[in-house]
Amino acid sequence: MQLSLIIIFVLTYMAIAFEHTLKVNKSAFALIGAVVLWTIFGLGSTAVTTQLNQTIADVAQIVFFLMGAMAIVEVMDAHAAFDVITQRIRTKKMPHLVWIIGFLSFFMSAVLDNLASTIVMLSLIRKIMPQRDDRLIFASIVVIAANAGGAWSPIGDVTTTMLWVGEKVTALQVMKGVFIPSLVNMMVPLIFMTYFFRNKTLSPIEGHPTHPEKIHATNYEQSLVFFSGIVLLCGVPIFKVVTNLPPFMGMLLALGILWLLCEFLHRHKNDKSKQHLSLVTALQRIDISVLLFFIGILLAVSVLEHSHLLTDLASVIDKTLGNQALVIFLFGIASAVIDNVPLVAASMGMFPMDQYPTDAFIWEFLAYAAGTGGSILIIGSAAGVIAMGMEKIEFFWYVRKISLLAFVAYLSGALTYIYLN
Repeated sequence: MQLSLIIIFVLTYMAIAFEHTLKVNKSAFALIGAVVLWTIFGLGSTAVTTQLNQTIADVAQIVFFLMGAMAIVEVMDAHAAFDVITQRIRTKKMPHLVWIIGFLSFFMSAVLDNLASTIVMLSLIRKIMPQRDDRLIFASIVVIAANAGGAWSPIGDVTTTMLWVGEKVTALQVMKGVFIPSLVNMMVPLIFMTYFFRNKTLSPIEGHPTHPEKIHATNYEQSLVFFSGIVLLCGVPIFKVVTNLPPFMGMLLALGILWLLCEFLHRHKNDKSKQHLSLVTALQRIDISVLLFFIGILLAVSVLEHSHLLTDLASVIDKTLGNQALVIFLFGIASAVIDNVPLVAASMGMFPMDQYPTDAFIWEFLAYAAGTGGSILIIGSAAGVIAMGMEKIEFFWYVRKISLLAFVAYLSGALTYIYLN
């Protein structure tokens, strides 16, 4: 059975990678692969219903969180709220813009999370950058910076949150230990892109489809919706810490509050004027194919976790190499191919706490590796998957243009962490 699961997963992965060659949406392959994998797994497991129900609960939390974040960003976009930032970006020099976007993504990801920050930053880039070729490069910068920013924060990346909740790391120590390596990881691409864009200026925004005829929000409404949206998104991790409820509950609360605010804000306008400003319209603009792709990928990878393939692989690697630092480094690279959540879950069970206590080298290094290694491939992280869906980034374009740079960034941060520790 395990061999069949591996073959189906590899075929699904390859079909997704060759999406543009096959001219079939990757979401179809992800959904088919997930169902086939679960069908094969169910034939050899008596507890498949329980395992599937648990997996659906985990996947639903992520999808609800993502749906809420996308809806909030969409309604902010409908109010032209991002003009609050774009109007303050005065520079037309692309090298300067590289650093602005990179640092915004890095620190926003640490405060929010890499999913929400990626959605916000990609929406922002669309407002200031009409040239798609340049926008793809900047979207890749956002992915790397957002993953790096999330790695050092206990609320910035799901894997670091897992280690924090599992008492493998403490909040302050993981921030102190992983911040500098993550910063190095983010700065390596920025330095390269500064050289790449050294003689280039931002193209004129004229001709970029902003649909001004549909904008009926005043400056006050733009600012109110923008700052409300940002505050509500920032409040999601705080809500989690205070209530111990899953993050998607905080995101749904934020969505409901912003929905109520918009209804109150536009209550005196006629239906035609306020229609495109409503949350109902924002929900209709969400790219459902992105959510379906996310569901398919998570369901497919969960089969590998339930069948213990990931745990067995981790144990073999550990016994073969015998060097925990090298094992964690390779886990980070593997997270570019396989979802980092089950990899971290397997790792947490591999190394006993009596040998590796809280805040041990291995746990901090795992937070860095799992958080940033996914940037090596576009489908290796949630931020990458979102960018792939929102900007229609081709898998092999990212491999040709970004993967080597992302690997050098990952290696640089890893060496920095090892040196400092």
